[in-house]
Amino acid sequence: MGSAKTALLLTTAYNFEERGMSYMCFKPSTDTREQRNVIRSRIGIERECTWIYRDTDLYAYISEIFKKTPDRPRWVLVDEAQFLSARQVDELAHLVDDFGCNVICYGLRTDFKTRLFEGSRRLFEIADSIDEIKSTCSCGRKTIVNARIDSKGDIITEGAQVEIGGNDRYMAVCRKCWNAKQVEIADRDRLPI
Repeated sequence: MGSAKTALLLTTAYNFEERGMSYMCFKPSTDTREQRNVIRSRIGIERECTWIYRDTDLYAYISEIFKKTPDRPRWVLVDEAQFLSARQVDELAHLVDDFGCNVICYGLRTDFKTRLFEGSRRLFEIADSIDEIKSTCSCGRKTIVNARIDSKGDIITEGAQVEIGGNDRYMAVCRKCWNAKQVEIADRDRLPI
């Protein structure tokens, strides 16, 4: 959250277009913030994409496009890759190996409880390389926690792993601030009324 990963994906797509390079954009349908199939950054830029559903066989879908298109796309860009299944990450890896295409996945490492998402875990296990996009906590340290917050800005530590939201529901913080806010909330909850 707040690391500009979606903006980076959209910038990459723009650069490919400028150079006449063929690419495809995908996003898991789990991200329900948009009513249509677009990848949109908070800075206001967007690009049409193909939705990935939980049962989408990415290998079958994309390889069929590759077989039908003489000048097939050389690049596959995936936003919100943490929502992919492990199987779908494997399918993307097989596309790289079988067709020589390039796949770049953008997404979060962990959820609001600091636990790996399924798609992220599999990417860490098999990706050729992992590049971290750094962002800064309000204290100046590197952020590593995508803290879920309530309407008062308090950190929430219980709930379903996936709850779609933006700055109204999540705040990127460093581990030290995340721990301090949890202690602060716990202390406040223990105070007699």
